[in-house]
Amino acid sequence: MADAGALDAIFKAYDVRGLVGSQLDDDTVRAIGAATAEVLADAGALVVGHDMRPSSRPLVDAFIAGVTATGTDVIDIGLASTDMLYFASGEFDAAGAMFTASHNPPAYNGIKLCRAGAQPVSMDTGLADIRDRARDVLSAPLARDGATAGEVRTEDVLPRFAAHVRTFVDLAALRPVTLAVDAGNGMAGHVVPAVFEDLPFEVVELYFELDGTFPNHPANPLEPENLVDLQRVVREQGLPLGLAFDGDADRMFAVDEHGDLVPSSLIAAVVADRLLAAHPGETILYNLICSHAVPETIEAAGGTAVRTRVGHSFIKARMAETGAIFGAEHSGHYYFRDNYRADSGIIAALVLLEAVADAGAPLSEVVAPYDRYVASGELNFEVADVPAATAAVAEAFADRGESDREDGLTVRTAAGWFNLRPSNTEPLLRLNVEGPDRPSMERLRDEVAATVRAAG
Repeated sequence: MADAGALDAIFKAYDVRGLVGSQLDDDTVRAIGAATAEVLADAGALVVGHDMRPSSRPLVDAFIAGVTATGTDVIDIGLASTDMLYFASGEFDAAGAMFTASHNPPAYNGIKLCRAGAQPVSMDTGLADIRDRARDVLSAPLARDGATAGEVRTEDVLPRFAAHVRTFVDLAALRPVTLAVDAGNGMAGHVVPAVFEDLPFEVVELYFELDGTFPNHPANPLEPENLVDLQRVVREQGLPLGLAFDGDADRMFAVDEHGDLVPSSLIAAVVADRLLAAHPGETILYNLICSHAVPETIEAAGGTAVRTRVGHSFIKARMAETGAIFGAEHSGHYYFRDNYRADSGIIAALVLLEAVADAGAPLSEVVAPYDRYVASGELNFEVADVPAATAAVAEAFADRGESDREDGLTVRTAAGWFNLRPSNTEPLLRLNVEGPDRPSMERLRDEVAATVRAAG
């Protein structure tokens, strides 16, 4: 059994994550289950789903034992993508727990939690309370003599989820498209066939077999080496695009017909444009490291663009405040109001495919109208004093343009803009730069980087 104090290591800013066995074992997860029921379920049921990792089902069983020991009922949806768990949380109006470590190596697992209606949970909005209550349970296990245990019922949510996803496009107007999809042996291999059934899409499947040991490559499309197989198939077969999903299938990435990765900001712009065509005048959110092409697209289409901080809890909260129909993060998360404000990789994929089908053109031509700027990608700097380094950059650029501190430091100059923000979990500064052309972006990037390094 993990020491009660070890919980601090596995409770992160937005989820629970750790090494199976040494950090996540049956006793620990059982205690977390009991704590989750007490903090989130509020006498209601708790929906539980899991990914394809070998450790996931045993950990789920331990978690369910902890939940039911409190008298709380469980709705067990079995194998699921994270966005399917969020959908079930909304459909059943129940708190949810998804067992997954997303794109992490096989030795890891974790738990993503939400309140009823897929409302986000972070360290500030419930995770700390669950951690502290789990610590109490580990120290003094629950004693419920004579108490009635909660009941467990199973639900097959996949058909309902697939039907729900298809409501985001005009099914009658869809045209045939052949594409490649790399599921990375993750949950996209479970969800994509159900969503695409009877649609006019022919899918060249890569690694659809559910296998949490990831025998082909890690299910992390952010790393270029994990896209090599998808890129090769798209080029060799002359396909208009390819899609890749991470392990729990809540994030989607795309490559064009040349095999080049399409920035998530451009996908966000395409989706925003299409949603505003169907729902004129709506509000759309974008986080502050998205390309400026995103707010420009929203405003040009007659919508209202609202900038948010980075992080799903922030964007979901702003969606609730503003009634926004859509929200986008540059990390490949796409949020939909009509999906309980939760993010979904497969919904974004289907809307993107609808755009490609309508255009009758490959993906590079679909995104070309939005491809106006050059971005640096995210650069990380290890610094001894994050506030001091940020202050040094702010001083260096004080007279160079407008700035704000909504999330770190954002400065807009005549040669482009940059955002420098601290990591939530590490002593790092993360830098994103965008300019009108590559030389301008690189000059601005190098100047900011040099200032950070000079500050130590």
